[in-house]
Amino acid sequence: FFSLTTTTMVKKKPDASLKGKKPVNTAKAGKTVITRNPGHITNRLKRSEMYGKYLQQKRKAKQEARLQRVRDAEALGEDAVVKKAVPKTLDNTREIEPTLVQQDPEVFADEADDEFARYFQSETPPKVLVTSRPRPSQRLFWFIADLQRLIPALHFYPRKHYSLKEICSFAQNREFTHLIVLGENAKHCNGMTISHLGSGDGLVGPTAFFKVSNVVTSQNIPDHGASTKHIPELNLHGFGTRLGHRIGRLLGSIFPHDAEFVGRQVATFHNQRDYIFLRHHRYVFEEKKKQEKKKKDDEPEKKLELKDRVKARLQELGPRFTLKLRWLQEGTFDTQFGEYEWIHKRKEMDTTRRRFHL
Repeated sequence: FFSLTTTTMVKKKPDASLKGKKPVNTAKAGKTVITRNPGHITNRLKRSEMYGKYLQQKRKAKQEARLQRVRDAEALGEDAVVKKAVPKTLDNTREIEPTLVQQDPEVFADEADDEFARYFQSETPPKVLVTSRPRPSQRLFWFIADLQRLIPALHFYPRKHYSLKEICSFAQNREFTHLIVLGENAKHCNGMTISHLGSGDGLVGPTAFFKVSNVVTSQNIPDHGASTKHIPELNLHGFGTRLGHRIGRLLGSIFPHDAEFVGRQVATFHNQRDYIFLRHHRYVFEEKKKQEKKKKDDEPEKKLELKDRVKARLQELGPRFTLKLRWLQEGTFDTQFGEYEWIHKRKEMDTTRRRFHL
């Protein structure tokens, strides 16, 4: 026969020094402060845990800073001037680009003799040919019609079955200075290729390809105006780097630079976070309505100044769309033997949201 023995578990008595408290692991008692976003941690569970702590510390630090500002304002009194905190955005916290141009005389000297100097000095008027992909939709024709009202000296030729190299040679033989090719997908314009064909001085190129998005034709813009045949003024804004200067001058060379101010029309290329927004406006001057006020018998009538009598407003003419640069190539369009000046490689270049190239 086997004898069964029963063992009883003896419960450990807590140390008398704890006095009813749970023992604490002193090895992890130090509070760790997370100073950077833990996105670099490869372990998913650990990254999730550290990111939760990071958000909690960030929220607590923001609350303490707000309470400190309130205490400082109460200590200084009501007459004290409190400086408002400047909100942090992607624009004012962007990484410093090494090619950023800041009053560099060498850059200005290079731009005085580049491919686009003759257009900016009004020596050569631009002549632009625009075409589309084979068998375009009706929406693309509406967009081309808006571009013809926006860009002076813009001529449309149907694509048919010709290749882009054949179209480039055709346009050069007929003294066109620029070529614009519009791409389309699912009846929406999604690509634009702009190639500089030369201005008679032997300098050709570059060729740029842009991704096109958010296309709105003039008929879909509420309260839009009708554009006239006057040459619009050109506004290039936000192109700060060497690459940005080159792209801005390429876009600016499409327009003549002897603007007719009588038409009061402005074409704007605004670069923000490497997205180029195009808008077409007319500025309108209107007289303010006179408000009748009770006057005293002895009070003389005051003459209103010009700024008090007239107000200015903008009227959008259309079209509006957004461009995103994908690549820049030397010379005219040549995908087989052409050399690229710049290519947007997303995995290598877009490692942070605060890095911009234009």
